[in-house]
Amino acid sequence: MKLATKLLLFIAGSKLVVSALFILLLPFLVDQIASEYTNYILREQQQKVMDIVAKNGIQYYLQGEDSYGSYTLLKEEYIALEPQVDKTILDTIKDTKRIIEGDTLNYRVLSHTFNYQNKPYLLEVGKTLASIHQYNQTLQRFAIYVLIGLIVFTVSIDITFTRLLVKPLGQIIKTRLVNRKFPFKDQEIKINTSTTDFSYLDESILILMRQINEAFAKEREFTANASHELMTPISILQHKLENLLRDEELSESAELGILETMKTLDRLKKISSSLLLISRIDNEQFVKRDEVKPVVLLQEILEEISHRLEEKNIQIYLNLKEDVLLKQVNHDLLFQLFYNLINNAIKFNKENGTIEIFDELLSFNQYQITVKDTGRGIAKAQIPFIFNRFRKSNQAENPGYGLGLAIVKSIAAYHQIDIRVNSEVDKGTSFRVVFNLFNDASKL
Repeated sequence: MKLATKLLLFIAGSKLVVSALFILLLPFLVDQIASEYTNYILREQQQKVMDIVAKNGIQYYLQGEDSYGSYTLLKEEYIALEPQVDKTILDTIKDTKRIIEGDTLNYRVLSHTFNYQNKPYLLEVGKTLASIHQYNQTLQRFAIYVLIGLIVFTVSIDITFTRLLVKPLGQIIKTRLVNRKFPFKDQEIKINTSTTDFSYLDESILILMRQINEAFAKEREFTANASHELMTPISILQHKLENLLRDEELSESAELGILETMKTLDRLKKISSSLLLISRIDNEQFVKRDEVKPVVLLQEILEEISHRLEEKNIQIYLNLKEDVLLKQVNHDLLFQLFYNLINNAIKFNKENGTIEIFDELLSFNQYQITVKDTGRGIAKAQIPFIFNRFRKSNQAENPGYGLGLAIVKSIAAYHQIDIRVNSEVDKGTSFRVVFNLFNDASKL
């Protein structure tokens, strides 16, 4: 999962948790707000009454009566003023019940005692609980709507900010790691970011890429130089040994020894040539400007290798149905690729075995050629390593230098060809060569 996705999921999850807690606490919060607001209103009314008493006197309310009481039409609010019987000092706000005209109602009542002209009085200001909480549900709905709006707004901001924040990381992955062809030849341009961690990561990857390029270049240079330099002394030794064979006084055992030495030198020469070819392919010293028809190419290979089929009485079947033209390729390298695959199919095949070569279009822009044999097959555990240099299966039963498939791999990588292998021991092996036609190759 991408970092940006994880961040967004975390942000969304945390907001959902906070929102759930808020919704659970919302009724309590609204009740508290309503109660505190009611307390404020009651205090305001108390202060208003006290101001009137101070200005106009207590008789402004009593009007010659012993007490004063007033309430609204629906009995939602009331004010009561009367002499205090005991001398208890009160200044409280609490929920209690009051009887108004025979109706027992629940009120939130402010009780306040004060002295006027040395006489104690009790002031009560009340508001029904029903009227206090009548808007609670409306307030809760409004709060939830506001909360949803804020969540949508903040999530939108978070998404935008997160994308901007991790964008440099995405650029680092895209430009430095994904679909990169080794060796790295692109211009090393640093990613523009204000995040120190991303900048440090980018610089570290660039340093590693340079080190890898330098190490690989040295390895290529050594392989090419060593392979090239070996050719001269090998040729000289071969020439000297050929001259020695012309000596009529040589014994039969000496002649056999010289012949064995010449065979060894020939093998060494082939290894050097193969290594030199791989190095030239890796260094992209071959030009890809040819146009090749697979059916024509494979027919050329079969004409050259047909004598090998007689050694094991192997039948080969060429069945290419798709008339495809491969463009921007190197003819000689593709020849070498299929030659090595067919040569291996012969070398590791059984007596009286068969080889099938057929093709198919996998999709609009993918074309596949399969080389299938009835040979000994390859163990499943060895398949991932068969393209490594100097490594092959069944070495005891089959001679070879372990470079044929390494050359195939280098040619395939140079042409951006995909090589797929299916094999089963004692049942045979199939190599599938998949070309990406793109816009540079077209079906005729």
